[in-house]
Amino acid sequence: MSEEIFFLNRLSFRFPEDEEKTLDKLSFSVYRGEKLVISGPSGCGKSTLLYLLNRLYPDNCDGIIDGEILLFKKAADEYAPGEINHRVATVFQDPDSQFCMPTVEEELAFTLENLHTPFEEMKMRIIEVLKLTGLIHLRKAVIQSLSGGIKQRIATACALIMDPEVLLLDEPLAHLDPYTARQYINWLKELQVKSKLTIVVVEHRLSSWGTFFEREIQLDNNGHLVADRPFVSREPVVFPQRQCAIQENTALHAEKLSVTIKNRQLLAPLSFLVERGEVVVIAGPNGSGKSTLVKTLCGVYKKTTGTIESDSIGYVPQSPEYLFLTQKVSEEVAYSRTSSRSELAKLMTNLRLKEIANVHPFCISHGQKRRVAIAAMLADKRSVLLMDEPTSGQDAAALLELFELIDRRSHEGTTLLIVTHDMEFAASIADSVLLIKDGQLTGKFAAKDLWQNDRLLLSHHLLAPKGVTRLAESFA
Repeated sequence: MSEEIFFLNRLSFRFPEDEEKTLDKLSFSVYRGEKLVISGPSGCGKSTLLYLLNRLYPDNCDGIIDGEILLFKKAADEYAPGEINHRVATVFQDPDSQFCMPTVEEELAFTLENLHTPFEEMKMRIIEVLKLTGLIHLRKAVIQSLSGGIKQRIATACALIMDPEVLLLDEPLAHLDPYTARQYINWLKELQVKSKLTIVVVEHRLSSWGTFFEREIQLDNNGHLVADRPFVSREPVVFPQRQCAIQENTALHAEKLSVTIKNRQLLAPLSFLVERGEVVVIAGPNGSGKSTLVKTLCGVYKKTTGTIESDSIGYVPQSPEYLFLTQKVSEEVAYSRTSSRSELAKLMTNLRLKEIANVHPFCISHGQKRRVAIAAMLADKRSVLLMDEPTSGQDAAALLELFELIDRRSHEGTTLLIVTHDMEFAASIADSVLLIKDGQLTGKFAAKDLWQNDRLLLSHHLLAPKGVTRLAESFA
């Protein structure tokens, strides 16, 4: 058997402000060279477990630990702050949270400086890792000008430049388009074979990984270990078939809309119409301008040219914590005071937020934060709702609830524009698809036609959803 590098014996963890334990009596080992996935419902403690393996917790949160945890056969609490991070690298769920410098090259250099790398070696190592990750063309790019998917790849490059023994990945596919996600997994597989790197991944989108993993650790809602087993590849979530709810009444009209920031054109002039009750998926490669479009439609970015005619617009961003204004989840959902108490209670139940109603919105998982932001916008009863990657961080049950909510609201007349890389979700929910590439609108397509067009899908880094033939036939 391979060398044991992590050992957990009846490990429990609790945040000081919580009465209940986040993780409860976990016992398992991780061996050198393993490819292990940690699965379980949104908010069950998966990310917390990763942060115990890299010593971010309890060092940075005053958490309370019971039981035993050994890292490389040494008690975890015997490591000095930051010491273990030379051997265990982490890519977080929200890549923005780990960037310190403005450009890609400066961020990589900052990582090497913290490792006391000689200056004369830095340039060579930076170029090597950028070539390895396919990011060499972004060496001088400003990180905050890039898409969420590209930021995720940059964060991975920053982890790999440390030449770690273990790579911890928290939902690494969350912001990647389907084609790039497939490339990322294949690249990770080749890297692991060459380096014998140990890879531990927190993931909901298990169907995207094929047979990559060898083993699965599954947690339940209470932070208990309920399965430690060989990994079995998954099929994607199966959604009900949705009936069209489009009304012949324009809800949003963009005409010759463009965006240029600091002499860089992010969106070329584009025009499209969306009808009341229509569900539109916005799709395309990472960095193509999808998030720029929704930010412009809701006024976060100032348009350079064109007009936007629309009913009242609500917006759920990729990083939903930017919206939060209150101290409790229940207060956040009820902030607009537009919905009745019964309507708010139903939203809290449907989006599985009741159990965290009194928790601070910043203290919940990324998937739960998205559901809070979605609930708050639905409670505000905006006529047009823009969602940027709402499926990220959501387990199967949450995805099905989100599907039902979107379907119900569209039939009530709400218009929804959704940026997503989840093609199964897109195929189930979309009436039409806006395809964007290199800041230009390729066109607006009926969803039932797009899934059959392999050329158009691949040119936009999309893959046909599994079960698309059945879905397409159902429209006939």
